[in-house]
Amino acid sequence: MDRLDAMRVILAVVDAGSLSAGSRKLNAPLPSVSRKVAELERHLGTNLLVRTSRNIQLTDAGRDYVEAARRIIADLDEAERRASGEYSTPRGELTVTMPVEFGARHVMPIALSFMAEYPEVTLNLIASDRRTHMVDEHIDVAIRLGHLADSALYAVKTGGFRLITCASPDYLERRGTPTDPRELSAHDGILFGTHQMFWTYRIAGDDMICAPRTRIAVNSAAGNLAAALGGVGIARLFDYQLSGQVQSGALVRVLHDGDSEPRPVHIVYPRQGLLPLKVRAFIDWATPRLRAACSGFDCP
Repeated sequence: MDRLDAMRVILAVVDAGSLSAGSRKLNAPLPSVSRKVAELERHLGTNLLVRTSRNIQLTDAGRDYVEAARRIIADLDEAERRASGEYSTPRGELTVTMPVEFGARHVMPIALSFMAEYPEVTLNLIASDRRTHMVDEHIDVAIRLGHLADSALYAVKTGGFRLITCASPDYLERRGTPTDPRELSAHDGILFGTHQMFWTYRIAGDDMICAPRTRIAVNSAAGNLAAALGGVGIARLFDYQLSGQVQSGALVRVLHDGDSEPRPVHIVYPRQGLLPLKVRAFIDWATPRLRAACSGFDCP
């Protein structure tokens, strides 16, 4: 039995949450993954996993073994990076996660220019609005929007973004333009995800929840913008989406005084050992360029 391979298999299964999900993560047949886990358990003489119809649970022995396996694999990966020269020159695979809409608009151009500058670095770009666990998922750098929770991560702030209340000229011509947030209750609105169920505005020094009637609900920033452009109702959009939309007249800002406080944009990376040059190079390259991009978000 290849013990290192068995460690990687059990870690993939635990991180994915089930044998079948682990097999997909490893791009390996499910019977092969199941067999390797069983062989490891026989080798150790104990059960590592409790299998249920829906997922898996670690036994006490399994928790201890998985924790040790993570340290061993991390140390081995570190030794391989040192041996391959990742600490002497920027090279190797760099995994970067970014929010879907923000990443496509503002991170992708930066990443492409980075690749041209550092030809020995291979980028693995993951666009996802899911909050990833960077260490467990072997992610080098993440671009994150909004306030950060306390964690064992380094963070470099590169700017901020705001929510902008706006609608299409067609909608406003049909339904009128609200001049006070409390008038929103008489309007149709676009609900974007669960985090925008309540629209908060500051009125006479107090925060008040003022929101339109939900006409359509969407689960992506791109869908939110498309619905607003289609005249469905009033929307709260991120200012980083609106390059050219307000200037061209495709959307009209309303309730300027009620715009939200800016939310931060960060580049984050784990606090683990010596930082590979490929990570440092990307952070140094992306930080000023992302700051320049964020400085242009404000709409007139």
